[in-house]
Amino acid sequence: MEDVQILGQDVSVGVLMLVGLGLLIGAVAKWRMFVKCNQPGLAAFVPVWDLIVTMRIIGRPDSHILFFLIPVFNIYFGFRVLIEIAQSFGKNTVLDYFFVVVFNILYLLNLALAYNEVYYGPIHGRSKEEIQARKAQYATT
Repeated sequence: MEDVQILGQDVSVGVLMLVGLGLLIGAVAKWRMFVKCNQPGLAAFVPVWDLIVTMRIIGRPDSHILFFLIPVFNIYFGFRVLIEIAQSFGKNTVLDYFFVVVFNILYLLNLALAYNEVYYGPIHGRSKEEIQARKAQYATT
């Protein structure tokens, strides 16, 4: 296969195909996660709208997407958002946090496609007692 020049760098076509596959899997994972959380699935494909919907899923104000514009803090905030998504699905162990940060596309795909994973609602600003009560409520239904 030939190499393609992108921004003056030679890039293999195979690498581009792998990146495209990763983007496709990530988009499908986000789409299914949004649908599971009773949000519009189309939002996964619209750049700023997907961040707004993600903030609503974890219970943060829409204005918190502006934190992604702050250099260096945006890295911490991105990890924090991923962890809060996992917490919204009842994943509260350090191992879950590690997996959602390191394998985020595959982990989100698992949360979105697994039948036994339940969205417990927004997590941001809730006490541990409220979270446990919500989990108990879903366990009885």
